[in-house]
Amino acid sequence: MAKQNKESRCSFCGSGKQDTLMLIEGLDAFICDKCVAQANQLLVQELGSKKGKALDPSITLLKPQEIKAHIDQYVIGQDDAKKVLSVAVYNHYKRLSQKVDKADEIEIEKSNIMLVGETGTGKTLLAKTIAKILHVPFCICDATVLTEAGYVGEDVESILTRLLQAADYDVASAERGIVYIDEVDKVARKSDNPSITRDVSGEGVQQALLKILEGTVVNVPPQGGRKHPDQKMIPVNTNNILFICGGAFDGIERKIANRLRTQAVGYKVKKDDDELDLKNLYKYITPQDLKSFGLIPELIGRVPVLTHLNPLDKQALRNILTEPKNSLLRQYVKLFEYENVKLVFEDEVLDFIVDKAMEYKLGARGLRSICEAIMLDAMFDVPSDDSVQELSITLDYAVEKFEKADFKKLKAA
Repeated sequence: MAKQNKESRCSFCGSGKQDTLMLIEGLDAFICDKCVAQANQLLVQELGSKKGKALDPSITLLKPQEIKAHIDQYVIGQDDAKKVLSVAVYNHYKRLSQKVDKADEIEIEKSNIMLVGETGTGKTLLAKTIAKILHVPFCICDATVLTEAGYVGEDVESILTRLLQAADYDVASAERGIVYIDEVDKVARKSDNPSITRDVSGEGVQQALLKILEGTVVNVPPQGGRKHPDQKMIPVNTNNILFICGGAFDGIERKIANRLRTQAVGYKVKKDDDELDLKNLYKYITPQDLKSFGLIPELIGRVPVLTHLNPLDKQALRNILTEPKNSLLRQYVKLFEYENVKLVFEDEVLDFIVDKAMEYKLGARGLRSICEAIMLDAMFDVPSDDSVQELSITLDYAVEKFEKADFKKLKAA
């Protein structure tokens, strides 16, 4: 029986079992995954490309305003970034749904996006929220683990591996997907000066990303690169894959400020400086600032749409606590509902949480840390006490539990 398995070959193309991802066995024949995919393509073409036409109604219904209205339910503020993302996703749909007219030489190119904003302002949340309404494969990748080919870490092709996994290894579906690359600022060039050591996790990664961002056919390992060196590669065309890059770019404010004051002499500033929003220099960001930060010009040119996320003020943090469908307070209320306990927060407690979040300068992520510190004892004791039916969080209780957590050691400088 073992000998028969070794000699099993596809009855259509003759490929051996070791040369295929999967070999399906019938009564007296075998068929490999490649032949199944080709047969499916022939079937779709013969039936009038019904599979492609089925996507058109969902694509045309997703107008930019509708996409933004959905994001508004989960993300507070950041209207500029929402509009940019909504338009980019809608245009991506249009590129996929429109038939190519050979007589018309106009070809719509994709517009990759760069999101810049402080930590905790909602870059990753925007990407995750868009993923909920998409009718195309979507994946979120982290740029911090990427290295040049041949070094410890993941190759840039692993980005497309995750997109393939999101598309259930349907190559045609993955080729019209959307990829969000998080923490792209971590692959910035470490220094402008040449070094005898290679920048394998910085500039080397940027150079490896160039071909993928612009559009080319990439041989993608379906199960990762180095753990399975003998696996069959899957060719993926990235021409129709939309890339969204996000990063905090910590310290880029100084480069923006220097550029805005290039004509200053001594301590005298320009007259226009009093009109600048010094608390939000991200709104003045340009591709020149990204180049000064350490991104290579070739990468910046392949991500033409540049937008920013505004820092969160007290009112925005207060709204984040209560307004979104998945707000923090609603999450805690739901947790205690599982224990048949009604949880109530006083308004003074919300103001206290927001004030502390502003003090520690952690953005929206700081809200959860503070809430966890306040609610820890309650979440520990209530499940074991059946007599509690309602729990009200007062300001005195919140202050007591917060001071007990000793957050002062974590206070930002």
